[in-house]
Amino acid sequence: MKKTLALWAVLTAVALFATGCAAADADTPAPAAPKTAPTEAAPGNPSAGGGGAGDKAPAAPDARAAAFGRWGLKPFAPAPAPPAVKPFARKPGEPVPVVSDIPTTDKVVFLTIDDGAEKDPEFVAMLRDLRVPVTMFLTDSAIRGDYPYFAPLVAQGHGLANHTLTHPDLRTLSPEAQRREICGQQDRLAERYGKRPRLFRPPYGNWNEATRTAAAQCGVDAIVLWRESMQIKNMQYQRGDRKLHPGDIILAHFRGPSELKGTTMTEMTANLLRHIQEQGFTVARLEDYL
Repeated sequence: MKKTLALWAVLTAVALFATGCAAADADTPAPAAPKTAPTEAAPGNPSAGGGGAGDKAPAAPDARAAAFGRWGLKPFAPAPAPPAVKPFARKPGEPVPVVSDIPTTDKVVFLTIDDGAEKDPEFVAMLRDLRVPVTMFLTDSAIRGDYPYFAPLVAQGHGLANHTLTHPDLRTLSPEAQRREICGQQDRLAERYGKRPRLFRPPYGNWNEATRTAAAQCGVDAIVLWRESMQIKNMQYQRGDRKLHPGDIILAHFRGPSELKGTTMTEMTANLLRHIQEQGFTVARLEDYL
């Protein structure tokens, strides 16, 4: 009997202990789920909650404006899409056209740079930053001392064009001598830069019918003259109204401080670009129209 009472007491105590533990577990709240760290929005990314009004994160800098700002300039408006049909598409057997401007109503002009005597590395950096298209009419006698200088400009996509081997007045030469000057430079530029030019500019703008014949024989599509020429700070205009017109071709030269009265090639180019911008024009790629 005593053993039975003792066993009953033990079983009762165990039951009471289990009931108390269950009660305690019921009153103790379950541990809260771990808090997820709030998502931090990336600066300038509205989809992540940032970039809105009052966002203290600085906006991403305008890389294009910064690139122009390095040269004291403001960005140009984008050039319009080029025409589907080029205005001077020459058919086989037709004379090579002589072009001073491009027929267009778009407020675009075209930059061309002659010779190649000045080889300022800052100018390469300037065109890399600005991405303003130019066409280079190169003379072998001016560039042969440093052919590699022009390779980065060609690689940037700027136009490569012919300005003869030795820069003579072509009107003083025989037809065969003109052909040697033009075809010889076609071959030289193709050898050095891997591109055979399509455009040709006669030195001093002097040409005759023998020049057109020679240019055609050498694979030239157009003889390119100009409407304005850039000096140091100002442009010289051919028209009496002294202003730019849509489609004008502008002439400049690879020149340095010794020829520009202390002004650098980059300073002259910046002056030219300001004149274009002040008159409400932008710059287009000449090869897209010729």
